[in-house]
Amino acid sequence: MINKKFVFILEDRGVLYVNGPDSIEFLQNLITNDICKVNDDNSCYASLLNPQGKFLHDFIIVKHKNGFFLDCEKNITDELYNKIISYKLRSKIDILNLSNEFVVAAFSNSKFLEFEGAQDLPGFTTHYREDPVFLDPRNKELGGRLIINLEKLYLSLKKLNLKSENPEMYYDYSFDLGIPQLETNKLKEKLFGIECNFEELNAIDFKKGCYIGQENTSRIKLKNKLNKRLLPFRITRGSLNKSDIITHNKNEIGKVLISNKYNFGVVKINNDIFSFDKTFKCGDADIKFFKPKWLNL
Repeated sequence: MINKKFVFILEDRGVLYVNGPDSIEFLQNLITNDICKVNDDNSCYASLLNPQGKFLHDFIIVKHKNGFFLDCEKNITDELYNKIISYKLRSKIDILNLSNEFVVAAFSNSKFLEFEGAQDLPGFTTHYREDPVFLDPRNKELGGRLIINLEKLYLSLKKLNLKSENPEMYYDYSFDLGIPQLETNKLKEKLFGIECNFEELNAIDFKKGCYIGQENTSRIKLKNKLNKRLLPFRITRGSLNKSDIITHNKNEIGKVLISNKYNFGVVKINNDIFSFDKTFKCGDADIKFFKPKWLNL
């Protein structure tokens, strides 16, 4: 639980802005979620996949004026910008990298509910003055977020009676929830988007029309072929090396994809070997996966 008085300035988040007369149709043809869900009262989480359905990038989409903010990891903003531009063709859209002008701040669910008209629903969006304030669309336990011009940030936080704290506290909490937010570029093209638990994290709309990677995503879902998952784990002994293979009694069941303070691996789940109760070998380390409360397994 995050203290209601704390706010975390997420300097590792970037902000892109997409607008123009074709922006809705353009984004709808690219992303895993339904852009029509995004309005002044609602934001969404979405992903961009490759044509085979493999993960490329994820981001939160927030309505702002006549366009959309894309709240993403700052270290992939240039790459995401270039990928989106590559699909532009004749579409009448503009895309700007506003990462040096706007900042993302995160705070508790309980603080979010103090905003006028706020509702305890993932993605619910209101405004503080002209700036969008929303409950994280991935999971409401991640709390509220504010996207604001850097010049206005500290005065607004003072008026909201919020105290800036080390973002590591926020990311510790996110890891305890089992939601990856850092170094997600290490997942790129390593697993299918649906294997990133995007259904449970509200990033996929299976009722919308076509988008890049939709065919394989729908096939995995409809034919019940979701045999691997991205799962968080903790080291119980030893230390990891990057891309270590995860084994049990010399049987390979997965691979480490993100190895930092917050570890995630892709693991085969539909077999007699995997269990959250078991300890697995990973190079010189012993590891144990834990099940997020929101995960349907």
